[in-house]
Amino acid sequence: MNKYLDVSPEVAQALANNIPVVALESTIISHGMPYPQNVETALEVEKVIRDNGSVPATIAIIRGKLKAGLSREEIELLGKEGHSVQKVSRRDLPFVIAGKKNGATTVAATMIIAAMAGIRVFATGGIGGVHRGAEHTFDISADLQELAHTDVAVVCAGAKSILDLGLTTEYLETFGIPLIGYQTDRLPAFYTQSSAFDVGIRLDSAESIAEAMTAKWAVGLKGGLVIANPIPVQFAMAEEKINAAIEQAVEESVRQGIVGKESTPFLLARVAELTGGESLNSNINLVFNNAKLAAKIAVYYHQIC
Repeated sequence: MNKYLDVSPEVAQALANNIPVVALESTIISHGMPYPQNVETALEVEKVIRDNGSVPATIAIIRGKLKAGLSREEIELLGKEGHSVQKVSRRDLPFVIAGKKNGATTVAATMIIAAMAGIRVFATGGIGGVHRGAEHTFDISADLQELAHTDVAVVCAGAKSILDLGLTTEYLETFGIPLIGYQTDRLPAFYTQSSAFDVGIRLDSAESIAEAMTAKWAVGLKGGLVIANPIPVQFAMAEEKINAAIEQAVEESVRQGIVGKESTPFLLARVAELTGGESLNSNINLVFNNAKLAAKIAVYYHQIC
């Protein structure tokens, strides 16, 4: 076992006994919403996974240790410290480890730690992607390259709709990353059930997704899969309303010179303000929905394996 990796006893026991495990990221705790709502949401997501037959493994860095499975106290720590906790992607990992710091993991860093621990399924809100205006800024999330190389299936509500969804789908195709629509032919747009863009393939059951994962890795095809799971209709936002808020938030971020890893937290927070909290409510409920599907996929995947 890697000396920097700390797998919680519950998660270690599950992995040793072929019990399904689902990874969860921690930026949603420290950077996604205010305290105590962030902690309440994190604990509820773990409950959803348990209720659907899997063991949750929330992932973060605590005092320089790569953690696969957090205690309630560690989740509280991340929630209370909020934005003072460093947001960690692939490039940041060695420095946060060496500095014995706390870190909240992005999709990319969560995938890396999950793979190290032997966890194959990961639930999140939305993946990162190609940012709007990337033809000038070249701002492309490290999540996409991680998906090209790391063997973890990521269940999400599509790419965050603050991004350029068209360019994001093209990037996924270029690097051979399967984009699976769960019971949909259209790419979900995070806050809304669909967008103008098609998914690469449609699969209608958790079992068929687990079978595809198994086949992909069994034949030696490296990299992850994106399972795009539309937000439940009762929590979806009106397309006109959310698009107007996103466009205003993007314009403000450009004027203020907000780029890089600070871009997504700023845009999500500003969109929440502009929608009177409606987007935050949608965000929370789509995460619950993704956790439920991920747990079911993990159950079938472990049955096959």
